[in-house]
Amino acid sequence: MPEAPPVFVVMGVAGTGKTTVGAMLAGRLGWLYAEADDFHPAANVDKMSAGIPLTDADREPWLAAIGRWIDERAAAGQPGVVTCSGLKRAYRDRLRRGRPQVRLVFLDGSRELIARRLAARHGHFMRAEMLDSQFADLEPPGPGEDVTEVSVEPPPYEIVEAILRALPGVS
Repeated sequence: MPEAPPVFVVMGVAGTGKTTVGAMLAGRLGWLYAEADDFHPAANVDKMSAGIPLTDADREPWLAAIGRWIDERAAAGQPGVVTCSGLKRAYRDRLRRGRPQVRLVFLDGSRELIARRLAARHGHFMRAEMLDSQFADLEPPGPGEDVTEVSVEPPPYEIVEAILRALPGVS
């Protein structure tokens, strides 16, 4: 069986620019793109809109749906980029389990910078006051996870360039 084409999972807390960077990266590579928020069941969106943090149980169907999207890319022989907060190692491990083509890209930034970005964002269900719960749940990637970490301080086009430099052979 041929090796599955790569799927990049662009991860980080809310407000790091996952959607912008993920879409730009996919566009630059000519790959399919999926926004993880689109995989949430309506009940999850309702909870987050009400300022209620999601539990591991809430995230279960969401992670399963993202995993199915990754599997569909493999079955079709298509590379792709998908966003996902990937806050906990267990979530990242689940997305990688049996999927050696998955490459994780962690968008990292200070709480202060991300809070400013969230405060300026309009029309999104993730409320700025939920940032504390995101950071509380965040388990930064550790040794042995093979995660590419990229700072969110530069403009998005520079972040995309940094990702491409860090992952040779895909540009």
